[in-house]
Amino acid sequence: MNAVGVIVEYNPFHNGHAFHLHVAKEQANADIVIAAMSGNFLQRGEPALVSKWKRTEMALKAGADIVFELPYIFATQQADSFASGAVSILEAAGCNSLCFGSESGNIDSFYQTIGFLKNNNELFQQKVKYHIAQGNSYPRATALAFHDLTPNEDMLDLSKPNNILGYQYILSVQKQQASINVFTVSRKNADYHDAYFSSETIASATSIRKALFSENGDIFSVRQYMPETSYNSLLEYKEEYGHFHDWEQYFPLLKFRLVQTTPAQLKNIYEVEEGLENRLISTALESYTFKQFMEKLKTKRYTWTRLQRACVHILTNTTKNEMDRKVEKASYLRLLGMTTKGRVYLNKHKSQLSLPLISKLSLQQNEQIMLDIRASRIYALGTRKNQQRLLEMEFKQPPLILN
Repeated sequence: MNAVGVIVEYNPFHNGHAFHLHVAKEQANADIVIAAMSGNFLQRGEPALVSKWKRTEMALKAGADIVFELPYIFATQQADSFASGAVSILEAAGCNSLCFGSESGNIDSFYQTIGFLKNNNELFQQKVKYHIAQGNSYPRATALAFHDLTPNEDMLDLSKPNNILGYQYILSVQKQQASINVFTVSRKNADYHDAYFSSETIASATSIRKALFSENGDIFSVRQYMPETSYNSLLEYKEEYGHFHDWEQYFPLLKFRLVQTTPAQLKNIYEVEEGLENRLISTALESYTFKQFMEKLKTKRYTWTRLQRACVHILTNTTKNEMDRKVEKASYLRLLGMTTKGRVYLNKHKSQLSLPLISKLSLQQNEQIMLDIRASRIYALGTRKNQQRLLEMEFKQPPLILN
């Protein structure tokens, strides 16, 4: 069976994602779609709107056939580590190809840019260091350095988030010598960071979340931008747990962690660098909401995303030693769900999988899994209703099966 892989967060699953799955399967001439999906905390340093189980359900009902969890150690990292972990999962699962959405939509521009930067790497790195020294964040410094090299018009725009991720996906495939063919499709109508609706049927996940958390947050207002099955899943989740997840529910827990931790202890937390520990503690003491906290904390040097990721690691008490950036590959395949076709694929290819397939957790498993367990437990603490049920699902919930 021919499998195409996708790397996703589905926060939440919308019509643009459904389009991506359809095109990926069609262009790859694939029998099934395998998704490597972030768990309960995401790459931008945010809790997922709904749990990984509900997002798995959304994906399976809308076109995915197998969903594996991208471990916390990769899911909450910057683009290169995020990509590396996800590619290793798709390779281990036997994917023949990888399809990603991008602002470019032209795979040739990715390979041209990779070749250009490899040929000009020394000068590029010098310019990155220069722009960081000027007080720019790392993503901003890399975009400026790339612009300084005056690449031609066939090159990528590396200031766009999905272009950046796609660039890292291809680098990871090359570095891991994965036997995966890579192709891209253009994002449809809505940009990744669009905060407002600009189409009748296609909207970014960002704009959907903004609508749900607005003062008049009405779930019905997002219905036209999602498959009916995904919309119904949102309704079910809010009914069961009382609300959707965002940082405001976790801010009291984060604030508690900060005010009872010494600067020396905080320095051991991953992504807390260069005196940020003192600023984090003092800002927490004078903030009443997460939004207020972030607005006070934000500087030119640190992106909002970078600071949010640091906050996730503080919340989960994740140390620098636990998040070793030398780790480039996942050590297991955590199965979250599958369709009947996905089950046939796994039964047929089980002996060929290059990583252990895990469908049920135990506390005796490895360090990467222990991070996943800890993150899921803390995620559950943000619920108003049925908290115990969400806490227990990490061990008791078998992979979802959609017939």
